[in-house]
Amino acid sequence: MADETYPWERRLGVTPLGDGLVEVRVWALDAANVRVRIGDSEHALAHVGGGIHEARVAARAGEDYVYLLGDDELPDPASRHQPMGLRGPSRIVDAKAFSWTDAGFAPHALEDLVIYELHVGTFTAEGSFDAAIEHLPALAQLGVAAIEVMPIAEFPGRHGWGYDGVYLSAAQSSYGGPLGFQRLVDAAHAQGLSVILDVVYNHVGASGNTALQAFGPYFTQRYSTFWGQAINYDDEHSEPVREWVLQSAEGWIRDFHVDGLRLDAIHAIFDTGAVPIMARLADRVHDARPGALVIAESGLNDPKVIRPRSAGGFGHDAQWADDFHHALRVLLTGDTGGYYEEFGAVADLAKAFDRPFVHDGQYSAFRKRRFGAPAHDRPAQQFVVFDQNHDQVGNRAFGDRLPAAARPLAAFCTLLSPFTPMLFMGEEYGEPAPFQFFSDHIDEEIATATRDGRRREFAAFAEFAGEQVPDPQDPATFERSKLTRERDEAVADLYARLLAMRRQLPDDETTTQFDEDARWLVVDRGPYRLACNFAAQQRAVPLAAGHGEVVLATGAAELRDGAVLLPALSGALVR
Repeated sequence: MADETYPWERRLGVTPLGDGLVEVRVWALDAANVRVRIGDSEHALAHVGGGIHEARVAARAGEDYVYLLGDDELPDPASRHQPMGLRGPSRIVDAKAFSWTDAGFAPHALEDLVIYELHVGTFTAEGSFDAAIEHLPALAQLGVAAIEVMPIAEFPGRHGWGYDGVYLSAAQSSYGGPLGFQRLVDAAHAQGLSVILDVVYNHVGASGNTALQAFGPYFTQRYSTFWGQAINYDDEHSEPVREWVLQSAEGWIRDFHVDGLRLDAIHAIFDTGAVPIMARLADRVHDARPGALVIAESGLNDPKVIRPRSAGGFGHDAQWADDFHHALRVLLTGDTGGYYEEFGAVADLAKAFDRPFVHDGQYSAFRKRRFGAPAHDRPAQQFVVFDQNHDQVGNRAFGDRLPAAARPLAAFCTLLSPFTPMLFMGEEYGEPAPFQFFSDHIDEEIATATRDGRRREFAAFAEFAGEQVPDPQDPATFERSKLTRERDEAVADLYARLLAMRRQLPDDETTTQFDEDARWLVVDRGPYRLACNFAAQQRAVPLAAGHGEVVLATGAAELRDGAVLLPALSGALVR
């Protein structure tokens, strides 16, 4: 926690004190008479400065409460549980009451991570935290080191991607609430798996704007985001808002034993302060738990995100690297719509294997400006790469996964890269179900805007022109996105072999060679060479002197005359 210099830096929300009392603290900037109703009892809160109102009252965990601002009954902005959804009362949670069994567990170091992104609602038929536990041993056995849970902050309705959450510290009620999430984390630790939680601090879902604004200026008119009003990080009265977010991040680490946070779209977080909120958040997370990681999604290709604070950076541990995905996908599939239009050369992937910012300062025709900056001062493991994720699957019109023919070479390049790899749930066995965009908005106006926005999103992709994009609000869209767990045994075997081989590769810097016309690429990692054929025909990919063994291949591979013969869209690891 920060030094308790200002009232808003003390714990916000309702916190049990262990003696039949709770501490209540809320920021309500302009309210003159702030009260809390817990059960049938109503209590006045004292204004202690800076818009903070607080009291100690008799109450226990499990009781429901609302704040009373004039005639309005409102949930707590710092709620830890919304058992009846966004519009219902908050519930007092005693996070310390859970009986943890993970005392001996330590978070994985970045260099040891293999991340597995999952969506709780579609990971199992039941769609709950508890149901997910059954599948953790198989992930650990496969070689996964950490599960990355898509956002669980309370969002509208019973199902959704989670990026429209409102109550940043409340685990989604329809998934099992805070107790269910604690059970999932504890079970993951028992299997030797770290847990990374995806959190959204660039906006809140539109269903919660009115409720939050009743307390104070949570939003600013200075900026806007693609998804809604920008959170107030640098305008008047922004300090309590910043603290609200920082305490959320800290709470997931402290109270739920989460091992790291993945920060959604930090390029949509606007802050001109001398010490940006993103730097402060990294400090708070690292202070809350040694070894806890901060992994950013940044659409800026800016290495300052992962540079240490001492070098003027944000001090984040890693960041997603979309360019690696884009370079790989376009080579494999030929997709060139929208933001894929600048990719397609073997040279792009060769550059991405060095450091995965393909755009690192040159002119971007898609953006019509220079974009990115070089990142050679940052080690490879600070970049998270993937050939599929929730965005790159779910943000296709029909949520279709990589074509079957492209999957083996995609996995080969991703899992044997020097970067931190991430799998998207189901890819490790060839899951056939799509992952579509679905929502369960409780406001019809927002539901309509979501449908319309989804259609607009594909305007830049010619292949979707005229197609009927699935209705996000239709429950069938959600149901279609649940894992079937129908296995392709050949794919499952390949992933197991790739992950086992990854652990044997050296940390040496990579070097690359390629032939643009023949569409082959080689990547050297110490004594090993990744030979990749992106052509639609067989290619002879050259080998270095001394290479005489195919260690692993995605298909038939034959050594001949100083080269390895590879079928179309295939790869081989040789030494």
